[in-house]
Amino acid sequence: MKKTMALLGMLLIAILSSRTTVATSQPKPGCPASCGDLTIPFPFGTSDGCYLDDSFLLTCNNTYNPPKTFLGESNIQVFDISLDGQMRVTSFIARNCYNESGSLVRHDVAWLRLSRFFISSTRNKFTAVGCDTVAVIGGSEGQKYASGCVAYCDRIGSVANDSCLGAGCCQTSIPPGARDYSVEISSISNHTNVSDFNPCGYAFVVEEEAFSFSSLDLMAFTKWTSIHLVLDWAVGNETCEEAVKNSSSYACQDVNSECYNSTNGPGYRCNCSSGYEGNPYLMGGCQDIDECETLKPCNGTCKNLPGNFSCSCPEGSEGDGKKDGTGCRLKGQSRSSTLLNVALGISISLLALIMGSSWIYWIVKKKRLRKLRENFFQQNGGIMFQQQLLRHEASVETARIFTTEDLKKATNNYDESRVIGQGGYGTVYKGVLPDNRVVAIKKSKISDQSQIEQFINEVIILSQINHRNVVKLLGCCLELQNWFL
Repeated sequence: MKKTMALLGMLLIAILSSRTTVATSQPKPGCPASCGDLTIPFPFGTSDGCYLDDSFLLTCNNTYNPPKTFLGESNIQVFDISLDGQMRVTSFIARNCYNESGSLVRHDVAWLRLSRFFISSTRNKFTAVGCDTVAVIGGSEGQKYASGCVAYCDRIGSVANDSCLGAGCCQTSIPPGARDYSVEISSISNHTNVSDFNPCGYAFVVEEEAFSFSSLDLMAFTKWTSIHLVLDWAVGNETCEEAVKNSSSYACQDVNSECYNSTNGPGYRCNCSSGYEGNPYLMGGCQDIDECETLKPCNGTCKNLPGNFSCSCPEGSEGDGKKDGTGCRLKGQSRSSTLLNVALGISISLLALIMGSSWIYWIVKKKRLRKLRENFFQQNGGIMFQQQLLRHEASVETARIFTTEDLKKATNNYDESRVIGQGGYGTVYKGVLPDNRVVAIKKSKISDQSQIEQFINEVIILSQINHRNVVKLLGCCLELQNWFL
């Protein structure tokens, strides 16, 4: 019995593993999932029975290390395939090179012809690189067209990196419905004026977002292996409405898939329905997405459903349980009270923010004021005065330096009722010191920086005089723009 249960468990694990493999590797069952570094999703394949039709046949060439994948039996290498209907392939480069005398020493043409798929008009640009380059592109399969551009410059310093507006690099669009192109490249003056830094011109179709022009490309083009273009692929020549009528050939095999008409040429594509992911071209290829694990959309309990999910609130609470909905709240608690709590929380947060900002402003202001007082103290000779006090310490016991706070307290913040005299040289206030001594505080209107040393010496001398008929100088304040005695 135990052996039977163990075998059933292993079988269940194997089934789940196979489901995961189908959703991720996406080949047809029993077919190669990759060639070298390339993952191959159905409808593409490399062997009989592994691809939808001949349009989706790939060749895996194992003579390379690692192996390389080619479109059908062509020399067009495939680098990436997306189930969104696009693939990245080789782009061929046209080239013209000249020697210093203006003679053509190399001429390479570039062309591409597709039997089924289309060159993406939204992802690619026709691009020319050079300082004496005329490039023309044209096609006749599918959409007939002709276009081109001219890239010119007289010195390498006149071009800008990442810019293809005509100076050293130019670009033009590819029309929708094009299945082929042929590129011709020529020169106006055979590069004779720019041969010292740009002997060659280049032209190619390239994925726009993957190409970045550099001035170094003019001297030595080294991007041969990184120039790729994007193809749009689709199934058949029918619209969705026509294709769905024939169930035997209809490519959207999974029941949880949807059909979309191609936007570039005839045919259609398949996508997994909303809530599913995987390969819609395979039966059972679209697997349910567990939104509860990937999106975590619920405040309450999340239950995964086929192609969807549901949220519920725990017992004793109500609401839709969704993070982007009403969420969950206690039963009987009205929405208005919930909003009130939210508003209260926001108000408290704003109040805390205002108080915090005010405190920071007060700290910064106080720091600036302290710095300003220090600057005035130094400008008014405060350091010199301190040195003089130390030198005369024995004889100048009562001389001191008063702070701004000392003067504010003594004059009741310079109250007008404390003014006892006013003249051309300043204002005199009546002050009361903390020990209740009544003093006169003079605010000078003159603070000549050239007289600082004389002022300091006079303060030191006057502070040493101690006579009953002479006013006693107790000290000074040097922390403001004006001198205070």
